[in-house]
Amino acid sequence: MEKNHLDGAGFGTVSVHSGQVKDLTGALAMPIYQTSTFCFDTVEEGTAKFAKEIPGYVYSRGGNPTTAALQEKIAMLEKGEACVATASGMGAVGAVLVAFLKAGDHVICGECVYGCTDFVMRNTLPQFGVEVSFVDTGDLEAVKAAVRDNTAMIYFETPTNPMMTITDISAVSKIAKEKNIRVVVDNTFAPPPVQYPLVLGADIVLHSVTKYINGHGDVIGGAIIGSADDIGVIAANASSKICGTTPSPFNSFLVMRGLQTMELRMERHCKNAMAIAEYLEKNPLVDKVYYPGLKSSPQYELAARQMNHLFSGVMSFELKEGIGGMTSYEACRKLLNHLKLASIAVSLGDPETLVQHPASMTHANVQKEDREAAGITDGLIRLSAGLENIEDILADFQQAFRTLEEA
Repeated sequence: MEKNHLDGAGFGTVSVHSGQVKDLTGALAMPIYQTSTFCFDTVEEGTAKFAKEIPGYVYSRGGNPTTAALQEKIAMLEKGEACVATASGMGAVGAVLVAFLKAGDHVICGECVYGCTDFVMRNTLPQFGVEVSFVDTGDLEAVKAAVRDNTAMIYFETPTNPMMTITDISAVSKIAKEKNIRVVVDNTFAPPPVQYPLVLGADIVLHSVTKYINGHGDVIGGAIIGSADDIGVIAANASSKICGTTPSPFNSFLVMRGLQTMELRMERHCKNAMAIAEYLEKNPLVDKVYYPGLKSSPQYELAARQMNHLFSGVMSFELKEGIGGMTSYEACRKLLNHLKLASIAVSLGDPETLVQHPASMTHANVQKEDREAAGITDGLIRLSAGLENIEDILADFQQAFRTLEEA
């Protein structure tokens, strides 16, 4: 269906119909063009396609019909002009950084980001002459104070991983635009229809497609969305050449299939997450719940406005110290090991409820002092609410918590 036929259509309709192009066979589902290269009828045709004088495909690393359909779908869902898909979420992060940063530039990075992103910011970028300042991007005065003449990018997650802290995208974007600074938002934890960073003023939004966008735990992928000019730079140079992070056509097909149910999935993820957060908040063994959908959250009003009252399916919670004479790490280990329905895994956005221990898993490569400064203690657990019946999820946690009470 052509883009203009979807003007004003709802999220579910767009997720089903955008990017879907019938081939010569009339196939309903977008075919998997599992080919490395494409043939030309003449040398002149090949020359024109390489020069981009006429549309078409030449080599799947630089473009493939299946992946092109996925990119159009994701761009429309994020309300962006264009999208480039990548082979992983970190492929998306790397491609954005490589495309727009150079030696001598300065980056303002949110103080709490995904562990691998943190590693790149702290260790890799400085090797190439890029300086990074870590700032609480929820503190607008701190953001203003961190801006320098050579600041080229403000990069943050909202909600953050795993503390679920919210940054006001509109406010930060306003600060950045006054200084001509590019704003990049990792929207993995709150994808559409939850949150739309581009609408709120960000320049680029990226995702680990592995998570909610695919939604089935069977694909590794990433995506970058923004203006046609910015995405053109990334696609032409960073993702397809320097990083070489083009996804396989089969993975693009799987992600498109997952996207068709995204609206329904996100509604269930968020509804289940709210019920779990409310249960944990009342649990006497839990010290604190980090979920912006709770009205007790100091960021509830901002989250409600920015996240369309959906709030994401991810949360973190911290166990109280000294449960049964155990250290907080021992208590976390015992609780997670006694869950029967929820799985211990470091991803999120899957049909299954997933739990993990950030201090020893996703953020284990972050220095202890930096980790704890960001609030990631040994007693913190991250939870991704699945699509199971909520009664069953809650029953699983109730039986696991009983093992701590009996300690």
